[in-house]
Amino acid sequence: MRRSLLSLAHSKGAIELLATLSPERLDTLCHDWLFWARSDQLPPVQASNGRPWTTWLVLGGRGAGKTRTGAEWVRGLALGRAPFAARPVSPIALIAETYADLREVMVEGVSGLLSVHANGERPEWQVSRRRLVWPNGAVAQGFSAEDPESLRGPQFAAAWADEVGKWKQADAAFDMLQFGLRLGAHPRQVVTTTPRSVPLLRRLAADPTTAVTVAATYRNAGNLAPDFLSRIVGRYAGTRLGRQELDGEFIEDNPDALFPRALIEKMRVTKAPDLERIVVAVDPPAGGRRAGGCGIVAAGLARGGDAYVLEDATIEGARPDIWAARALDCYRRHEADALIAEVNQGGDMVAEVLRSIDTGVPVTPVRATRGKRARAEPVAALYAQGRVHHVGALPALEDEMAAFGPDGLSGGRSPDRLDALVWAVTALALDREGTPRLRRL
Repeated sequence: MRRSLLSLAHSKGAIELLATLSPERLDTLCHDWLFWARSDQLPPVQASNGRPWTTWLVLGGRGAGKTRTGAEWVRGLALGRAPFAARPVSPIALIAETYADLREVMVEGVSGLLSVHANGERPEWQVSRRRLVWPNGAVAQGFSAEDPESLRGPQFAAAWADEVGKWKQADAAFDMLQFGLRLGAHPRQVVTTTPRSVPLLRRLAADPTTAVTVAATYRNAGNLAPDFLSRIVGRYAGTRLGRQELDGEFIEDNPDALFPRALIEKMRVTKAPDLERIVVAVDPPAGGRRAGGCGIVAAGLARGGDAYVLEDATIEGARPDIWAARALDCYRRHEADALIAEVNQGGDMVAEVLRSIDTGVPVTPVRATRGKRARAEPVAALYAQGRVHHVGALPALEDEMAAFGPDGLSGGRSPDRLDALVWAVTALALDREGTPRLRRL
């Protein structure tokens, strides 16, 4: 907050304005949350069902301002300030994973409850009783999710639950909290957490009485160390960990997936070695001439026999001339040796469209004689052997791979990206029978 104020003060006009304010007015300005907050840090009006929300689920990356959001919401309730409350709300439950987290993050942390209040309104932190008491009499009581039974008995008008995604006894603690939310006309709760694909969070996100807001780490860049984003984002952007911890995304895993995320992550590299052969595989839309998703994936083969997936250039909802141009652009940029094109759907039309744009491109037609899973299994075996590497992060392709189970993708969706990947890796590293070619030393 104070860093943001200093940034504002860089202009001459702002410096002159700030110089006219008394210390009390400056303190008030520093703590005016409606002035400083981003839109995703202010309470939404309604849930997904169009009615006032019961749970506000705040999903955010590391350093995105989740703790500040929760603390300011509790402050607004305790002081009875719009748009948080029409009158003071009390008592309020504060639940952290541990009592140490309660004290060091939710209460005494840099964005905790003691920090967000102006001098004249700051509550008293009664350490031995684990509670905050405001000058107006409002009370917030602290609890640990490690002790769900401690929530049996007390009752509340509101609650703030922090980092629920890492609670070890999440369901038990959260259930006990729900029984205690029974005071006032409309008891509410805010859940601030980095998203993890745990049952409780998935259930809350799907609940029609829940309002969900999402904030990526970069939204709070002005309050983070200058090199944090370039250093951390540069390393983790697009990976499973980065999408969860920086972008605030739910990353779902299919336990029956043919390509587990952990396997993809394990073999990821930042740069490919010298490649002996590069291909671009094209999986055209069903029907060939219709607009639709066209899978386009570039991959190369290194001297040792490992395959490297270089790019997912898949395009959605495009006419044949557009997806063909995209495929040819990918082919040229990677200086590929061939275009691999599936011809089951479009027959000779696929090669014709590609050659109509560039007559010199070597198009290698391939025809599927087995089902998608049967074609994908030998490629999955190469992944399991550590012979296929993704160069950098390919989020959309990896989502499709991790979701591809025994029955394909949910809802019968076509795995366009995965199909193109399978064709590319097959052309590079498998023989006609789907057997891995021997490694070259």
